[in-house]
Amino acid sequence: MNIFPAIDLYEGKAVRLYKGDYNQMTVYSENPLEVAKKFEALGATHLHLVDLEGAKNGHPGNLDVIRRIVEETDLFTEVGGGIRTIETAKAYIESGVDRIILGTAAVENEEFLKEALSLFKDKVAVGVDIKDGFVAIKGWTEKSAVSAENFMAKMESLGVTTVICTDISRDGAMQGSNNTLYKELSEKFNIDLVASGGVSDINDIKTLAAMNLYGAIIGKAYYIGAINLEEAIEVAK
Repeated sequence: MNIFPAIDLYEGKAVRLYKGDYNQMTVYSENPLEVAKKFEALGATHLHLVDLEGAKNGHPGNLDVIRRIVEETDLFTEVGGGIRTIETAKAYIESGVDRIILGTAAVENEEFLKEALSLFKDKVAVGVDIKDGFVAIKGWTEKSAVSAENFMAKMESLGVTTVICTDISRDGAMQGSNNTLYKELSEKFNIDLVASGGVSDINDIKTLAAMNLYGAIIGKAYYIGAINLEEAIEVAK
């Protein structure tokens, strides 16, 4: 299992939100590039980036920061947040990002998703952000009428190879990952599944790794010292 330490970007800073609430934001670093370099020094090979301004407003707000991280590290880098047009998708791919994550656009605009998959193939992942069993959109501010399971089935049928699944109720709350959810989805669908939201301690990593998931994202737990990144990477192997 791959470990994806996360950097959430807002106004060029590394931040974290509590349960997706923009009014409950903690700034962890003024220099996200240094954070990425530290991850790499600790043994990370993968990096999960979220443009929170993009997620909220629908257009990139941190492209320069992301470009520098791509240029100055050797990390496999995936980026999500506000990628709702082919132009934005191209801008990220051309900046050297390894994979883009579509969220709101994949829910609301199937033709866009199909076009992105046609152009960029496995460089496209889909983020399934779940709120009360349904897919949430627009930076988690709205709940769609699409159930998580139906959405996953649709993604599989369209040829999506990687899905990042976040339980919003667990995100940033340090309550543990929703292992039941990830187990059900991983057994039901033939998709590389990345667990996100609520990964709180090394036991979460052990449990998720035992499911043979493709990856797990570590956010707040790293920043507050609840998970040792080097240990997590070793356990995930």
